[in-house]
Amino acid sequence: MDTTDSRSADSQLSPQRVRIDLAERSYDILIGAGLLGREDSYEGLPAGGTAVIVTNTVVAPLYLDRLTATLSRRHTRVLHVVLPDGEAHKDWQTLQLIFDALLASACDRKTVLYALGGGVIGDMTGFAAASYMRGVPFVQVPTTLLAQVDSSVGGKTAINHPQGKNMIGAFYQPLRVICDLETLQTLPDRELSAGLAEVIKYGPIADMAFLAWIEDHIDALVRRDPVALAQAVKRSCEIKALVVGQDERESGLRAILNFGHTFGHAIEAGMGYGAWLHGEAVGCGMVMAARLSEALGRVDSRFVSRLRSLVERAGLPCVAPVLDPDDNAGRWLSLMRVDKKAEAGEIRFVVIDPPGRAVMCPAPDATVARVIAASSHA
Repeated sequence: MDTTDSRSADSQLSPQRVRIDLAERSYDILIGAGLLGREDSYEGLPAGGTAVIVTNTVVAPLYLDRLTATLSRRHTRVLHVVLPDGEAHKDWQTLQLIFDALLASACDRKTVLYALGGGVIGDMTGFAAASYMRGVPFVQVPTTLLAQVDSSVGGKTAINHPQGKNMIGAFYQPLRVICDLETLQTLPDRELSAGLAEVIKYGPIADMAFLAWIEDHIDALVRRDPVALAQAVKRSCEIKALVVGQDERESGLRAILNFGHTFGHAIEAGMGYGAWLHGEAVGCGMVMAARLSEALGRVDSRFVSRLRSLVERAGLPCVAPVLDPDDNAGRWLSLMRVDKKAEAGEIRFVVIDPPGRAVMCPAPDATVARVIAASSHA
């Protein structure tokens, strides 16, 4: 697909749709500015009955009133569940707060949950929706770049376990994803950079023209240029929609979306959830995965340098943390063996082969250990 800027700024900022084609579970991703308060953003979704907005302590002061006002014109009752913020709270105890609120308010099968927040809120709200009364409808309203381009799309829902990230969850599709680009203007710089990691990953795995576009526009993205952000979100969602439409439950192709995530999840678990943002861990993990691709003879050093440079320009870390000063490689490998892509204890990595295409393959522990060692130095 052409990723150039041939269209006018006005046309790029007008609301756009990307379709997730999953037969009877198909839905639209809406992308545009000001969608949160527009009634037509919710046209065709269930109305009447109860709406429950699940959000967190950071997002609630910014956007809860706006979404409540819009939904109050469609639903007879709008309730709120405000959770603590952060990856450290993506657990059973916090999930239980959602169930407690639903039961206390006698919510029924026609209740609609709205996930207002980033990836943690989206994942937990989706998991709660999949589980409550064996399934109630939900809508994703992502307010971070990472959630808009990745976690809100495709129906993955989960919570973390101390031994592994996102190990407990369900595949459960939303009715719609509403990406209001205005919410990106209030993101902390660190959160914006974290989201750029998930934007960058789509280039090496599927579209090198898009990677070149990101390189040309990374400064505009960092300064939150609305036109650049609109294009980045749309193209990222288009690529993810194509992959999810072919492999909803990650039996094969969809695993390529985890480029950098096997290393990244090890960082998150090894450092303690919340020490690094998910996108920061993925950014570093992509550089490590590119180095592994080079070690396996799939890409050359120029590609690794190119990707590392872009990750650094996005404001993301490229030096891997030491997870165990006594046996660093051993700690990394033990954490990665808990990864969902592992089979019979064998770690399977997403590698680039060649640039613009990703595949999954195992790698010798000794090779992975060398990548870890090389990545742990500036």
